[in-house]
Amino acid sequence: MEEFLKTVAQSYSSITHLHSIGKSVEGRNLWVLVVGRFPKTHRVGIPEFKYVANMHGDETVGRELLLHLIDYLVTNDGKDPDITNLISSTRIHIMPSMNPDGFEAVKKPDCYYSNGRENRNNYDLNRNFPDAFVLNDVSRQPETVAVMQWLKTETFVLSANLHGGALVASYPFDNGVQATGTLFSRSLTPDDDVFQYLAYTYASRNINMKKGDQCKNKVKFPNGITNGYSWYPIQGGMQDYNYIWAQCFEITLELSCCKYPREEKLPSFWNSNKASLIEYMKQVHLGVKGQVFDQNGNPLPNVIVEVQDRKHICPYKTNKFGEYYLLLLPGSYIINVTVPGYDPYFTEVFIPKKSQNFSALTKDIRLPFQGQLNSIQVSNLSCPTIPLYRDLPGHSAATKPSLFLFLVTLLHIFFK
Repeated sequence: MEEFLKTVAQSYSSITHLHSIGKSVEGRNLWVLVVGRFPKTHRVGIPEFKYVANMHGDETVGRELLLHLIDYLVTNDGKDPDITNLISSTRIHIMPSMNPDGFEAVKKPDCYYSNGRENRNNYDLNRNFPDAFVLNDVSRQPETVAVMQWLKTETFVLSANLHGGALVASYPFDNGVQATGTLFSRSLTPDDDVFQYLAYTYASRNINMKKGDQCKNKVKFPNGITNGYSWYPIQGGMQDYNYIWAQCFEITLELSCCKYPREEKLPSFWNSNKASLIEYMKQVHLGVKGQVFDQNGNPLPNVIVEVQDRKHICPYKTNKFGEYYLLLLPGSYIINVTVPGYDPYFTEVFIPKKSQNFSALTKDIRLPFQGQLNSIQVSNLSCPTIPLYRDLPGHSAATKPSLFLFLVTLLHIFFK
């Protein structure tokens, strides 16, 4: 893998940049290849996307798919209009292996569990992140810390992590409390409509995943998607951490019934997932984006920018360039912009049904405030990494279930 990545970076240096975000327990590099027209530097208005695979070392399909994806992107730039436009309008970060030690530790591959699942210190990396619902008091591993630091350095908007052992697109939350709907066997974010759309976008283009029942585990996933908590709750998962603390919408892609399939099976997985992988990346251009300025035209960092009726428990804020990105489906929304010490500023946006050409709707906001506001302190992680939902009572309006869903849940409990 390492030699392949270095060869790509050297051969396609104008559109790629290879770097390591840290080291594994055993000192292996955690490689990330950036693909884009400006791979080394941030560009205002260009959203950041990422794929992460192999955080469980014995789940190899995602790792292989991302290597194929890299090759497909770089060799089709300038040939395929869709790929060319995607590379020109997006910075795509691809991390084929988050757990290289675990991958190397697998000596006897197994479909269901191999001893390389955990990292070298025997920690499951997808249980190792801070949790918004309960205190996840575990020792943060080098691989986890590296990813957490990486999230601070980039303005990631959309991502997915790739796993094996099932065939489904799973969306947040993976954990929950009563306020997010756990009494009704699911845990919903304020952006549940967007997450269901994102998961379906991937699953619907995978002929096997969309069937929802291809693995022999008696679990059925309508349309090939599921809420993570509804499937089974976990604490310390990476997708919840991304959404809450990094302002990045992430889903989990389970891509194979067998975690470590035979080598000859791998080409078929690329054929099944190629269209899904590419179409999912395009969704980083959903919704609305822009910059927030003061009345003198200075970009404002660390300003809260959220849709009025879908507030995040850790408020989404502008980055150091004053940029904001909100993934939203077509419709009308009221955006609430909040600057410390000032009254909220409201503005309406309408996102048309016909999507823009590789660009979200652009809506720059100039605040009618007096004085110098560009000294507002920048903080990418604006909330402490504690269980933010732990003491939240009741159900929020966004996650109250319908009567129909309540009755369906009761029937499921009595007849499953």
